[in-house]
Parts: sequence; C-alpha cells; structure tokens
Amino acid sequence: MAKPADKSASGAASAMLKHWQEAVPNDRLAHLVKDVTRAYVRALQARLSKHTVSFGHWAFLRILWERDGLNQRELSEEAGVMEPTTFSAIRAMEKLGYVDRIQRPGDRRMVFIQLTAKGRALKTKLVPLAEEVNGIGIRGVRPDDVATTRRTLLSILGNLAREELQAESAPDRHTADAPGRRGAARGNGPAVQNVQRKKPLPAR
Repeated sequence: MAKPADKSASGAASAMLKHWQEAVPNDRLAHLVKDVTRAYVRALQARLSKHTVSFGHWAFLRILWERDGLNQRELSEEAGVMEPTTFSAIRAMEKLGYVDRIQRPGDRRMVFIQLTAKGRALKTKLVPLAEEVNGIGIRGVRPDDVATTRRTLLSILGNLAREELQAESAPDRHTADAPGRRGAARGNGPAVQNVQRKKPLPAR
C-alpha cells in the first residue's frame, strides 16, 4: 500500500500531466518551466531522503563541493537565498556533521563554512542520484532535441538576465510608462510609487 505522502505526490504529478495534456496545453512557457522544475525537485528529494539529506541542504552541499570554505555571505549569494536562511541551514548541517563553521584569526566576525569528511563523502553518493533524475527526465528524447532545449533555455535565461540588468540600471523604466503614472502626470490618477523588484532565485 502506498504511503500517504506517496499518494499525495502521485496525485500532484497526475494533476500536472492532465493540466498540460488536456486542460491548457499551450499555457505560458514560464509555467511549464516551473512545473518541470517541481517535478525534478520531487524526484530528487525522494532519493535524497533515503540518505537523510533535504533538498535545501543539497543546494548548499553542491556549492561547497565545488567551492569549499566560502563565508556565509558568499554561500548565500551563490545559493540565491537570504543570509538568515543560510544561517539556519548551516546550523542544521553542522549538527548533522556535514560542515564546520570556522572563525579565522584576525576577523572573528567572519564565519567560513567548510565541509567535514562526512560532508565531502556525500558527493559520491548524491551526485549520481541527481544524474539519474536528469537521465529520467530526458528518457526517450533525442540527443539533438535535448541540445536544442538546452540552447533555448540558455537563450531565455540570457534574455531575462539582460532585462533585469537593464531594469536595475534604470529602476524607473517600468513605472515611468505605467498607466497610473501617466495618469498622474496628466492629473487623472495616482502615481505609482515605491515599486521594488525582487531578484529571482537562480536555478540550481
């Protein structure tokens, strides 16, 4: 008999497939990318849980496997999360024996995160699981189609990154042409003020 969590995951997957195959097959591409990401995360999390590793910890481990010894701020920037989130995750990972928090002489305020032998050893166990999930995702897809998909996604990522950089260099660009601001300029409506953009998390 399937566990309740398994039934829930299965139901979510079925609903997602029905959405794309029957309900709105031409829904916006952003929604499709989001659902593909969720499916990848669920598949990987199911495998990570067998090693008592959460997906949140995986995100930090894969960074540290490549760049061990980052300080907390650098690790937060690499993961695309706020420092309090990183602090909580690192404290939990420290209790599990995956990392050590190191203070170096000369700057006691700066905390550096270093993998323990146990944390480094997880790489050989967990990376193959991620590779397996990626392989499942492209099962039955021709190699040239996979290459085309990768090029397309990289182009989309590049377009959005450039748009974000342009918006940051001209923060009033979006609000200057907004109907509310144009109306305010003519005395016909309220101005749009204090519009802040939030950086998206990088895909990992």
